[in-house]
Amino acid sequence: MSPAPYSHKLRVSQLNARRATPVELTPDPETRARIAAYLGLLSLPQLRLTGTLEPAPNDSWLLEGRLTAQVEQGCVVTLAPVATTIAEDIRRVYSPHVAVPEGDEVEMPDDETEPLGHIIDPGAVLVEELSLALPLYPRAPGAELPDAATATNDAAEDAAGDTRRPFAGLDSLLRKNGDDNGN
Repeated sequence: MSPAPYSHKLRVSQLNARRATPVELTPDPETRARIAAYLGLLSLPQLRLTGTLEPAPNDSWLLEGRLTAQVEQGCVVTLAPVATTIAEDIRRVYSPHVAVPEGDEVEMPDDETEPLGHIIDPGAVLVEELSLALPLYPRAPGAELPDAATATNDAAEDAAGDTRRPFAGLDSLLRKNGDDNGN
């Protein structure tokens, strides 16, 4: 993947450790176009992240906010534009007591705690949360797969059904071989 299309880095050393720092990100049209291209969207007419970044227990920082967006994706059936409104709550905890996972294949933890470095980037969070909130298979109203595609999928499922039970006929085969041996 190409480098992140949007960043709004905040140095932890410059944050007020006694008070919440407001976070309000509203990317300009050029930046929204870059984000849309990065995520494979047709357009991104609106995008905003509002919230706060505040000190939390154990030398941690808490980012809480709300992501709102208007996105336009291509329908998976007809490729017609499909408009979607997104409104997601965001919560991230940045802790110096969390290690960065290492290795080629790493399982990510279920919670929203991340390692705390020298920088917290709400812009990167905005792009990541938007990508997670996008509909995987947007469909235009009334768009349906053609009957031929449905029949092909049914045939593929029937063929796959045969491979899901590789030992289904084994007992009858063993009984038949047992009869040949004089049992």
